[in-house]
Amino acid sequence: MSLDWGPHFIVPSESLKSFSGVVRLRESLNEDLLHKELEGLGISGAVVRINPWYFRKKGAGSWIKIGESDDMEENFPVRWDTSHLENGPYEVLGLMHVSVLDHEMEHVIARQSIVEVTVAN
Repeated sequence: MSLDWGPHFIVPSESLKSFSGVVRLRESLNEDLLHKELEGLGISGAVVRINPWYFRKKGAGSWIKIGESDDMEENFPVRWDTSHLENGPYEVLGLMHVSVLDHEMEHVIARQSIVEVTVAN
């Protein structure tokens, strides 16, 4: 059984889903659940994280990369400038990769979270 260790959006939030201009996207993870998931998968070692962010116009097939962050202390922030985008509905994808280094072997697990937002410049 997979545990929901993240990513969990902080921004956008339930109360902030309409964006204009520059937005700072952030997400969190539950480290206890992450470690339980890794243990259940038989994976141990040093944890390294890289979190890319993507967006797309609602209904589009391809994602466009916003940026990436491994700054866990600041909740993996990425700056997204929406000022050049057409107004309307978009989707934001937070993709959380967790790389675990076990001696010379690297294991990677990933989870995603998608939220619908509106760009209103």
